[in-house]
Amino acid sequence: MTNYDFTTRPNRLGQDSVKWHKSENDPDLLQMWVADMDFLPLPHVKEALTAYAQHHVYGYSMVGDSLYQSIVDWEKNQHGYAIKKENIILIEGVVPAISVAIQALTQKEDAVLINTPVYPPFARTVRLNQRHLISNSLQEKDGLFVIDFEQLERDIVDNDVKVYVLCNPHNPGGRVWTKDELLKIGQLCKKHKVIVISDEIHQDLVLFGHQHHSFNTVSPDFREFSIILSSATKTFNIAGTKNSFVLIENPAIRKAFTKQQLANNQHEISTVGLISTEVALRQGENWLKELKSVLEENINYTVAFLTKNSKIRVMKPQGTYLVWLDFSAYDLTNEQIQEKLIKEAKIVLNDGLTFGSEGRYHARFNTATPLATVQEACQRIVTVFGK
Repeated sequence: MTNYDFTTRPNRLGQDSVKWHKSENDPDLLQMWVADMDFLPLPHVKEALTAYAQHHVYGYSMVGDSLYQSIVDWEKNQHGYAIKKENIILIEGVVPAISVAIQALTQKEDAVLINTPVYPPFARTVRLNQRHLISNSLQEKDGLFVIDFEQLERDIVDNDVKVYVLCNPHNPGGRVWTKDELLKIGQLCKKHKVIVISDEIHQDLVLFGHQHHSFNTVSPDFREFSIILSSATKTFNIAGTKNSFVLIENPAIRKAFTKQQLANNQHEISTVGLISTEVALRQGENWLKELKSVLEENINYTVAFLTKNSKIRVMKPQGTYLVWLDFSAYDLTNEQIQEKLIKEAKIVLNDGLTFGSEGRYHARFNTATPLATVQEACQRIVTVFGK
């Protein structure tokens, strides 16, 4: 028995939605790209924001101790990570936090490493901050992304890498790095004095019996050279409320980060973000459990249907709701693939090439929508890209 509605797809037209705005002039276009969900929101968040709108003056807000405690409790109960209030820094988003960290802990032209293909703002942030971007290519083995650790160490040493921006769970591909893999990463970074920025925004969306390990829980000494980034926004589909949290246990790193954050005037969070985060973390656990069951069903359907009815190679994610599709079996250019998806299938996916050169001939498919929409999207793709 379900307590929440995951079968109704809200109408997002006319709402200035980033995801759906291209459908304003072409209602037949099905939007399956940007990583937000097309489900009705957690009712508790809606109720809390409605109450705020009705009863408050919209001035500056302080961060209450109860919000910090909700983050402490969530990390402890969901991920076994015991943190203290003084280790938590609030910031509007994970991507802004990556910028602040890079600015605070490196100099111009310092080398910053990422694993590619990866979420496009990683590379953009490094380049726009005039740091030297080092791309370590993920390998594919048995339908999953894996790290070539020998190449990773060569990349670190040969380029004198100062910072490693890790994505865990990884986007795209949904790889949930194992404790052993994270241990190897941490040991390499400790050996070569590399600071790790671990983007763990999808930490709560780990599926199919896999387990998320926060980088700081793998080994106590990793806390001395790490910055953990996460948020309730991806978990509960409240990205527009703008609030994320940074976990830094090393006092020197924390001081450098907060100094740079203040220099950038990025230290204030909207009241809507403060309210929605606390309510979601305190009252959203049951909603999340139901959501994950829905996502598993949607992903299983997508993998089975596309594998059976097309030549597309489908990478089944261990976490996130994002499915990585490989169209390389078709004799088409990357541009032709995108054109056929949009103009013939009438579906918008993320162009894989935006995730790095390894993403050529790929696309990212967002399954966080009612199953009927997933089925419609898969049928459209197969109609155009059949066997």
